[in-house]
Amino acid sequence: MFDLSGKTALVTGATGGIGGAIAASLKGQGANVIVTGSTMERATKAAEAIGATPLAANLADRAAVDALAKDAEAAGPVDILVNCAGVTRDGLMMRMKDEDFDQVLEINLTAAFRLSKAVMRGMMKRRWGRIVNVGSVVGFSGNAGQANYAAAKAGLVGLTKSIAREVASRGITANVVAPGYIATSMTDVLSEDQRAGILTAIPEGSIGTPEDIANAVVYLSSLEARYVTGQTLHVNGGMAMGF
Repeated sequence: MFDLSGKTALVTGATGGIGGAIAASLKGQGANVIVTGSTMERATKAAEAIGATPLAANLADRAAVDALAKDAEAAGPVDILVNCAGVTRDGLMMRMKDEDFDQVLEINLTAAFRLSKAVMRGMMKRRWGRIVNVGSVVGFSGNAGQANYAAAKAGLVGLTKSIAREVASRGITANVVAPGYIATSMTDVLSEDQRAGILTAIPEGSIGTPEDIANAVVYLSSLEARYVTGQTLHVNGGMAMGF
């Protein structure tokens, strides 16, 4: 089950905790994996850890994103695209700078759109493909101080559903995995009081791991998930159930 031998996966943001776990899990299921980072040094370090192919790109630069897609197709072609790269530029909306809003949408949403568009043509010709976008619970609930991040993650959901409707007949699925609170560098900055407050809102009683997200991505990337498309798989320990 979940054998991905012969498939090539492109994972953006693979130098981070969640992206790295996703890349490792896809590799563990037999996929050829291409990992990206903001610099070749970071991408190479992540790639060497799992035996993947490194590529570097500044996802805030549209020309760089387009070049990344071409390089990945040449190294692939890409059968599985996982858009995991993301940034935060938190601040109350009343004080948020335009550039902080724009950059978060550019990296978290626009880059996912451009990469999906670029690899889709090859997937359609081969009549097989998987696009998995890593969203967030805040894309559904909203979060004070994260208007930009929540907007980008909510946008991913609409983008994904639209992709799913357009290409389902070509054997391509598009889905979202929406993490809750996961133990990464983003959550390491939480104080003990903040962590305790979060845990009271999670019925499962713990903060999730990057591997929890990776397991969901592997499933949605697999042959077995052929009939699942346009969906959001919430992985949050029960913290939010009403979506």
